[in-house]
Amino acid sequence: QEHYGGLNGLTVTWIGDGNNVLHSIMTSAAKLGMHLRVATPKGFEPDLSITKISEQYSNKYGTKLLLTTDPLEAADGANVLVTDTWISMGQEEEKKERLKAFQGYQVTMQTAKSAASNWTFLHCLPRKPEEVDDEVFYSPRSLVFQEAENRKWTI
Repeated sequence: QEHYGGLNGLTVTWIGDGNNVLHSIMTSAAKLGMHLRVATPKGFEPDLSITKISEQYSNKYGTKLLLTTDPLEAADGANVLVTDTWISMGQEEEKKERLKAFQGYQVTMQTAKSAASNWTFLHCLPRKPEEVDDEVFYSPRSLVFQEAENRKWTI
């Protein structure tokens, strides 16, 4: 909101794990007037009950919701590209399997080619290079450090 001046009508794209951070976005995006495009590998989709709630909210608030396994499809037209850790606390033993499953999900400038001309990038940190490359993470499009600073004021 701080960067775009408002949230209504923005398209947010999540690329990565169907985790708790995605669940929070899914249950709030439509209420804020944002369209949501989600790309997760097979077997790593968001919780079905959260997906159902998100679909209901999308219908109620007139927003669009896309669930796919194709990160490039999800990135198409996105104002905001978002990812998070692929290996959360307690999942360390699954690291090898997860890194294999998430091949092709790294956010790169190639991912952003079909995004909106004003696209930005978010990641709630800490970031691993396999999730987003340095070119995107340290680019002027990256708002991760402003995002971290804003989080400080809500804690």
